[in-house]
Amino acid sequence: MTDVSQPASPSAALRVAFAGTPEFARVALAAIHEAGFPVVAVLSQPDRPAGRGLQLQAGPVKQYALEQGLAPVLQPRSLRRHGKYPEEAGAAVDTLARIAPDVMVVAAYGLILPAEVLALPRLGCLNIHGSLLPRWRGAAPIHRAIEAGDAETGITLMQMDEGLDTGAMLTRAAVPIGPRDTTATLHDTLAALGGRMVVDALRRLAAGERLPATPQPAAGVTYAEKIGKDEAPLDLRRAATALAAQVRAFNPFPGATLQVGPTVIKCWQAEALPGQATDHAGHEPGTVLAADAAGVVIACGDGALRVTELQKPGGRRLPAQAFLQGMPLPPGTRCALPEAGA
Repeated sequence: MTDVSQPASPSAALRVAFAGTPEFARVALAAIHEAGFPVVAVLSQPDRPAGRGLQLQAGPVKQYALEQGLAPVLQPRSLRRHGKYPEEAGAAVDTLARIAPDVMVVAAYGLILPAEVLALPRLGCLNIHGSLLPRWRGAAPIHRAIEAGDAETGITLMQMDEGLDTGAMLTRAAVPIGPRDTTATLHDTLAALGGRMVVDALRRLAAGERLPATPQPAAGVTYAEKIGKDEAPLDLRRAATALAAQVRAFNPFPGATLQVGPTVIKCWQAEALPGQATDHAGHEPGTVLAADAAGVVIACGDGALRVTELQKPGGRRLPAQAFLQGMPLPPGTRCALPEAGA
């Protein structure tokens, strides 16, 4: 693959191909387009069933590309010629080869780029990754950083190689994780930062500047596995601080849950009350200690969790006071505990 540090001609218009699918990527695509770079091809994952009718819907990147008249929009299920969908892959890769973009920008695309694709742009492929690499390589870096209680995260602009987020780092910028940050709020902050950073990098390349590439250190590598719905239940035998972080990390997806009888309740906002010890008071984890306008306080393995925004199945997100009017949870109510090891 051509090294991205090779300078482009300052007088040449930098022709950009873009690969991405969700809102995080749409923000970057919009920043590139609004900065005046010619976007000569857009790759996005195929439309997915969504909504109550499960009708096919385009992702945010495709929607933006169509609104702005960006073409072509390519949606192969794979880019590997010798994979499961060779005809789709071959057509997409051949189209990119004919277009011959100067550089490709990739953000939350969701498909692996084989060596053939990585080598197509003369300036290589730049990836916008939502963490401070090498920490949190993988699919869900924002969720996992909050869940782990990290004090900060950020954006790493990386030169792509064939590994999973293993490429050399071009630039990094840190963002603090606040005590009330959720994946939703942090996502928006990082998406905007990623857009600014990639536009700056493209401007430097267009001006003929080199982008020094720093190999990722071997120390500190962690992997951000994809979030599964099976992770949603709150295990109230854990520490309240960890559970509060889980609630914030799983907002907006998949939503952390409690179960009271047959009812599964989503928890959207919560805080740890580490000073409220429960063992000596005889309260088992999962026991509701208080339920009022301030929130629903539940005993945990260490401390207590105050849940302040909740949602019943089919209902709306509600502050605790409004929620309790429709579903009282008096002290002594027991929340189910997930099976050990589940």
